[in-house]
Amino acid sequence: MGNPAAPKRATVRQMIAKSAGNKRKRAAERAVPVVLFLIAAVSVLTTIGIVGTLVAETVTFFTKVPFWSFITGREWLPFSNKDAQFGILPLIIGTLKVTFIAVITAVPIGLSAAIYLSEYASDNTRRIIKPVLEVLAGIPTIVYGFFALTFVTPLLQTVIPGLKIFNALSPGIVVGIMIIPMIASLSEDAMSAVPNPIREGALALGATRFEVAVKVVLPAALSGILASVVLATSRAIGETMIVSLAGGATPAFNLGFTDSIQTMTAYIVQVSTGDAGYGTPIYYSIYAVGFTLFLFTLLMNWIAHRITKRFREAY
Repeated sequence: MGNPAAPKRATVRQMIAKSAGNKRKRAAERAVPVVLFLIAAVSVLTTIGIVGTLVAETVTFFTKVPFWSFITGREWLPFSNKDAQFGILPLIIGTLKVTFIAVITAVPIGLSAAIYLSEYASDNTRRIIKPVLEVLAGIPTIVYGFFALTFVTPLLQTVIPGLKIFNALSPGIVVGIMIIPMIASLSEDAMSAVPNPIREGALALGATRFEVAVKVVLPAALSGILASVVLATSRAIGETMIVSLAGGATPAFNLGFTDSIQTMTAYIVQVSTGDAGYGTPIYYSIYAVGFTLFLFTLLMNWIAHRITKRFREAY
């Protein structure tokens, strides 16, 4: 039999009732969800505001410039005094040139770094290399731009004599260097998430370490790797300062990589410095170009989401 003198323990119901009796605590409990909701709504409201501004100003632009000529025109001459042209294809081509070079530069290096960090590097080596990659990702893009203009371009001119000072190759390579940490870090995280028993089983069947990495781990982490590549590509499409400094300001509808180009972001920078008066077609054109860029990045993020969902592996 229990000791009758022992104090009685409060039940959970009694503890809840005692807590509920405190009006201040009840008010705090009611206020916390409201405050958290308002904080979470800030990002949503900000996005709605940005998209609303882009759409409104873009609609105003298309009251001055025909929509069809904008999306199919091959000449971008907004500052022409006689006959201004607003065909966005040269800007899109310039953006895709830089993005293509960046991707073919960053993907092999980034994936190689991810394979090494995940499958070969020791813990001490990983602790050294990963912070270095993070530092590379933290360098301001304007520094990358001057690096492309003053170092990479002269270096390329020694190999390609006909290369112009402003070109697509130099900013494309440097943008690729800039997005290497994103591909390497996200891909390494995806590969590290693959369970070790899968590796051990492949090794037990006689596979080499490289075969395990390429034929077992890479396919198992494919969703994360593809998502990292798509997100890095989206980052390359939206890069501004590198292409503004090293790419030039000459929109051209061609497939050459040695001449001056202009990307969508570089044009926005050019006009935003004060080259256009408020209310002119040139002023509203930056919103139309910005909305086009927004659609590109939105598409890339949607593709990344679909790839992650389609190729996700559950262990």
